[in-house]
Amino acid sequence: MKDLKYLIDKLKTQRSLTRDEWTALIVGRTPELAGYLFELARKERHLHYGHDVYVRGLIEFTNYCRNDCLYCGIRKSNPHVSRYRLSEEHILDCCRIGYDLGFRTFVLQGGEDGYYTRERMVHLIERIRFRHPDCAITLSIGEKSREDYQAFYEAGANRYLLRHETFNANHYSRLHPPSLSAAARQKCLWDLKDIGYQTGTGFMVGSPYQTPQDLAEDMLFIRELNPQMVGIGPFIPHHDTPFSNEAVGTLELTLFMLGLLRLMLPKVLLPSTTALGTIDPKGRELGILAGANVVMPNLSPTGVRKDYALYDNKICTGDEAAECRQCLERRMESIGYRVVTARGDSLNL
Repeated sequence: MKDLKYLIDKLKTQRSLTRDEWTALIVGRTPELAGYLFELARKERHLHYGHDVYVRGLIEFTNYCRNDCLYCGIRKSNPHVSRYRLSEEHILDCCRIGYDLGFRTFVLQGGEDGYYTRERMVHLIERIRFRHPDCAITLSIGEKSREDYQAFYEAGANRYLLRHETFNANHYSRLHPPSLSAAARQKCLWDLKDIGYQTGTGFMVGSPYQTPQDLAEDMLFIRELNPQMVGIGPFIPHHDTPFSNEAVGTLELTLFMLGLLRLMLPKVLLPSTTALGTIDPKGRELGILAGANVVMPNLSPTGVRKDYALYDNKICTGDEAAECRQCLERRMESIGYRVVTARGDSLNL
């Protein structure tokens, strides 16, 4: 442990490691080393964000998708999905309910749905911006052209979430159809940064065929991109995908990677994801204690939540928005943190 503790100390002071050092740290992690890492990660988080936990109102507005990613429950070739699209009025109603509950960031997430053209998205963003001028609007709708991204930004979108999933091109090709590539995904992220979005990326932990070296390359890429947000979560299989029988990513490794991300980018926004809460009843609390500072309750209508099933056994599909918010407040308070009503802009500029 002593040598690896040295690597964590190096990460804290230099904010970067080599590929071999990242790999050694990931391979050689122990519970004792993780405890040391989490203590340092919490100190960094408290230095910049205190004990505040920012909430994002998640609106899963369409589960149609043109892509056929091998791990995803809403992949286009899954015939068992009950497809839906929320109307513009439904989406605005979700925002209104969320605003009244104190949410000041709305995350519009969906599959890559061709129905939502540039014009339709611009109109929707403009309406949300007009009704809620003090709120941040985050989009998570996949790979688009630079011109689309520019139009959404000019319409009033502030942030964009696009997980790179895995940096390694060969690994990426084993998780996605031939029509998608790691290079195209990464170009989108650089375009988003260049336009001026607060940009979020991230990866799955424990996805099929993933190696410690793959995770090391993910960390190197994120260090170079220097995003405002990083979202990671454990791989969880969906029963109607080619990866239905693959092993679930572990809570232990996901928490370790969260701690490493906090030390590498001390001012980044780091969600404790729903997927963490899905694989462990205390997963989201443990994510916060590992250095995360964001949670994302669901504002989607309860009638469609079960149909936005990227993976199996997703939690909170039956809770109303107010229940989700109150539940998270209690959970955060139980570990000494507090949910705050704020946009919660990233300090990692």
